[in-house]
Amino acid sequence: MAYVVTPPATVGVPVNGTGDLFPVRRIFCVGRNYAAHAREMGHDPDREPPFFFTKPADAIVICADPRNPTKVAYPPATKNLHHEMELVVAMKSGGSDIPVEKALEHVFGYGVGLDMTRRDLQNQAKDMGRPWDMGKGFDQSAPIGEIYPAAKIGHPSKGTIQLDVNGKTRQKSDLNALIWSVPETISYLSGLVALAAGDLIYTGTPDGVAAVVRGDTLSGFVDGCGTVTCTLV
Repeated sequence: MAYVVTPPATVGVPVNGTGDLFPVRRIFCVGRNYAAHAREMGHDPDREPPFFFTKPADAIVICADPRNPTKVAYPPATKNLHHEMELVVAMKSGGSDIPVEKALEHVFGYGVGLDMTRRDLQNQAKDMGRPWDMGKGFDQSAPIGEIYPAAKIGHPSKGTIQLDVNGKTRQKSDLNALIWSVPETISYLSGLVALAAGDLIYTGTPDGVAAVVRGDTLSGFVDGCGTVTCTLV
């Protein structure tokens, strides 16, 4: 049998230090996983169970060269586009009900990404009791840098996470401020869905989220995990 239309291409993220690509299967994002960000969004940061939303794989846009910012389109239907700087986990294997102590065995590596958010659409959806999809899962809503193999950098549990906009720091925290650690997040998520090779997990953003406009250059990093740099057009 043949496909009736041309199948979509597999989305690939460059792997640092190689000519290889990490194939993206699904993108999961953790909501409100830093206490200060939870507070700035008007929520109690106590250790409530994590929650998740998704983005389509083709929301990925590669923004790995800090010297040459990738052009990212300012999306339609919004007047309030926000940046959310995040550590990204790339899975090499998965399964269901993964124990916390086994979770890191399933991680291929780590990267740096932006969860771009049409905040006005998201808030409107919240107010109406509707899904967030169009606030979170639009085209080019998941800029990302290179994937750094865990075999090369280990499994970071601390280190600076920072985003600058036009050279001024907007977000800055430490990975040790995550409410749910990477192993805990993987374990919990695997109790909801069967994780698999190719899945990406955006692990949550620190406080300092704010609006950006066309012409702004966003430049972020996580210690040891690379950079993400783009200009909105």
